[in-house]
Amino acid sequence: MMNRLDRVLLWFRRDLRVEDQAAFYHACRAGKAVFCVFVLDQDILAALPRSDRRVIFILEALRVLDVQLRELCPGGGLIVRHGSASEEVPKLAAELGVQAVFYNHDDEPAALARDALVAQRLASFACGFETFKDHVIFERSEVLTAQGKPYGVFTPYKNAWLRKLNDFYLRAYPVERHATALAATPLAKGVPTLAEIGFEPAELNPILMRGSLGAADLFDEFLERIERYDRSRDFPAIKGPSYLSVHLRFGTISIRQLARAAWARMQAGEKGAEIWLAELIWRDFYHQLMHHHPHAMHAAFRAEYDAIAWENGPNADSRFAAWCEGRTGYPLVDAAMLQLNQTGYMHNRLRMVTASFLIKDLGISWQRGEAYFAEQLLDFDLAANNGGWQWAASSGCDAQPWFRIFNPVTQSEKFDAEGRFITRYLPQLTKLPAKLRHAPWTAKPLELQACGLVLGRDYPTPIVDHAEAREQTLARYAVVKSRVLPPG
Repeated sequence: MMNRLDRVLLWFRRDLRVEDQAAFYHACRAGKAVFCVFVLDQDILAALPRSDRRVIFILEALRVLDVQLRELCPGGGLIVRHGSASEEVPKLAAELGVQAVFYNHDDEPAALARDALVAQRLASFACGFETFKDHVIFERSEVLTAQGKPYGVFTPYKNAWLRKLNDFYLRAYPVERHATALAATPLAKGVPTLAEIGFEPAELNPILMRGSLGAADLFDEFLERIERYDRSRDFPAIKGPSYLSVHLRFGTISIRQLARAAWARMQAGEKGAEIWLAELIWRDFYHQLMHHHPHAMHAAFRAEYDAIAWENGPNADSRFAAWCEGRTGYPLVDAAMLQLNQTGYMHNRLRMVTASFLIKDLGISWQRGEAYFAEQLLDFDLAANNGGWQWAASSGCDAQPWFRIFNPVTQSEKFDAEGRFITRYLPQLTKLPAKLRHAPWTAKPLELQACGLVLGRDYPTPIVDHAEAREQTLARYAVVKSRVLPPG
């Protein structure tokens, strides 16, 4: 048995749960007395709108976590600090006299810089800094080609990922077996309110609340319909997705638990589970790309695509605002943007449609769309958001070909045939026949009159003609024709 440390500080970050948590497990095995902290990092919070839904989600998750920690250790609980994490963690470590701080990896560039600074400050008083994998199944350089290089195409990566997978990588950390190491502390004074940290209330779907408890309920419900996932996932008007993305983002559920269940169902022959597991593998793929190619977090993964001349100026700004606000005149695009703005969530199929529209119909840089999604998405994850936008822009790793351009009308007809999703967010189009809800401007004057709908007043006319925009995009992307290099 290893020599145990007298005191350890467990730093919660994007892993807000007790169950199957890597750093929690290792901290409790290593320390005789384990203290738990979460920092409401002012370096991150300062840039957020005062009614940011993510802050509400985090505080709710922290309340659940605090209760669970107190159940495991009466008199214990979660220490919550509000300030710069790079200062607060070393300060608390010194105050508690711990010998090491334990935490889980975060490979986002800003997080790595923060963690390096924390490690430096801890080292100044001989405090250790121990870190573990928890957020993905395989990270960094765990899945490489036969030549020892990171994969640049998803399907070979997925196949290698599946070959490497075994029970070892899927097993849960038995945290509760070692939770007796948790220490009581008067510093755990509960979770602050929104007002106490300078934020305001905002609407948040109740099904996304209750932290890890809510995540467990959502997952149980999804397992009852996962076998249909392959047939339902692309249709935004029906209950197809798992809705677990925000819980994965903040670690209120274990990725190992999800992958383990999907793997078992896949082995039993369920196609839906196989397709859903592939979505979890995409998540690992994007995270390992971020580790190996951090430049792609601010520039095109494939450098030749940085030569594209995007639309700029007042007209582009006006069109960008229309896209953000759901006023493009293309109903599926507008309904999707309204869903995002009103709920902080957007269906995955619609993320592709709206991104393609901004980039290849409006000719506006993918970076502007990526930044808007980063502000609005409750489940915002840098690696996945960047990967999705660069896929749509054709500039990313294993992205769609640059000449592939989604038609927003045919996408609407295919994936929302009755216009049920459209009318959920654009009720003014409800009286239109279903076939006209995808393109109201094609309705005859008498049809519009019968519905009491005036285009340009009740709903905008299209801000761009798709056929013309397509030709302009092909011309715009011609600059990369002679420069295209193999991915990877």
